[in-house]
Amino acid sequence: MTEFNRRTLVQSLSLAALLPGVASAQSGWPAKPVTMVVPFPAGGGTDAFARPLSAQFSKTTGKQLIIDNKGGAGGTVGASIAAKAANDGYTFFMGAVHHAIAPSMYPKLDYNIESDLVPLVLAAVVPQVLVVNPKKVPAANFKEFVEFVKKNPGKLNYGSAGGGTSHHLAGELFKLQTGTFITHIPYRGAGPALQDLIAGNVDMMFDGLGSSAAHIKGGRIKALMVSGPKRNPAFPDVPCAGELGLPDYTVTTWYGIWGSKGMPADVQTRATDEFRKALGSDELKAVWANQGAEFPGTTSAQFAAFLSADIKRWAGVVKASGAKLD
Repeated sequence: MTEFNRRTLVQSLSLAALLPGVASAQSGWPAKPVTMVVPFPAGGGTDAFARPLSAQFSKTTGKQLIIDNKGGAGGTVGASIAAKAANDGYTFFMGAVHHAIAPSMYPKLDYNIESDLVPLVLAAVVPQVLVVNPKKVPAANFKEFVEFVKKNPGKLNYGSAGGGTSHHLAGELFKLQTGTFITHIPYRGAGPALQDLIAGNVDMMFDGLGSSAAHIKGGRIKALMVSGPKRNPAFPDVPCAGELGLPDYTVTTWYGIWGSKGMPADVQTRATDEFRKALGSDELKAVWANQGAEFPGTTSAQFAAFLSADIKRWAGVVKASGAKLD
């Protein structure tokens, strides 16, 4: 064998020895901590689902899932940051229904939720709930509440996670369907708005049941109605919109997980599987049920189709209600 052929053989064998290592490195994701951008401050609905998910993901993968709260502009600041993140599979985004509303409310967004991020998993679905501070709102039930609001237009105000969020649009839709007027007070997230509701600085909220659940159970706020055609199993004593004369008042808060566009296909598949494994665990099923939520178990393709349809649906609500940013 010539020296050239010997060198070629050695190089070929060396390359072949490296190939399994390359494949192993890619299939070994995650090899380091993973970041999840949450586009609202701590204490809100997105955060209430992201943190238990973080703990379970860290447990099942052995690598920490770090929550990075980036609030502002109805969740669009965090979405923009996530859309521009490196596509190496170590930055993910947990957004919500608000990001299906944003395209209709923010005409100059510097990202496109459908094309600049990759939908992976629809993580949780939970109804909206009308909650009031019982010390500020003199109503024992929904009927008394509506009567009071109609007699006192503009006297009550409602907090939201920011202009263009589902909290905001839920309020505008409620006003449209009940012929009432309530003043909108936008915050930089549901967490700060909820704290001000508990403190009595705002009178009411249209909140995702997930973030309000513990405060309702603790008696700090009172639930008067859950949206949709049926009562929520976690709060069977709270009447639904359908039985209160609002059959078309269905506002659902949902939370989803996106990845960076262009991430390696094998990492995308592995990440989706790991998130689904965590979400399907008995531990998270119990947490979700306690917050009145469910994990729908849809595929990535079904989540993408759902997102597209919801963007169109909310565009219609924005147009009909005349909602504008405050």
